[in-house]
Amino acid sequence: MLFGGDIMDVPRVARLREEIRKEASDIIQRRMKDPRIGFTTVTDVEVSADLRHVKIFVSVLGDEEARARTVEGLERAKGFVRTELGRRIRLRHTPEIQFAYDPSLERGARLMRLLSELDTRGDGVPQQGEQQREPGQDGHDAGPRAHEEEHGDR
Repeated sequence: MLFGGDIMDVPRVARLREEIRKEASDIIQRRMKDPRIGFTTVTDVEVSADLRHVKIFVSVLGDEEARARTVEGLERAKGFVRTELGRRIRLRHTPEIQFAYDPSLERGARLMRLLSELDTRGDGVPQQGEQQREPGQDGHDAGPRAHEEEHGDR
């Protein structure tokens, strides 16, 4: 995703986004020693049209307090992350970094939990507005032999 304008060389930007995502993830997970930073996943990266600004989206495992601590730790470590990115990725200018919380993994987990709850309720009892049919009740779900037996055809 781009913010701040249109870029002519889109494949290059896509490669750069992916490289920044991989390197930022490695830096956060392996190189940072800040105890405030919990289990963090880099989910996406946006690059500005002039390649001077990046927005790194992160998802944090834990409650609201853990998220707040992690985001605070990441904000304090912007300079370190930027320096490390500059060493790993060869660009004329190392981009300024902005971190943003991405709730999509949390929403996905919540949705999966809700679907699981609905699935466990599925005990064969029709829900409101649903009718339960037995196989072959209308002749469509039964095989050809059921039709033959029902009508005496052979």
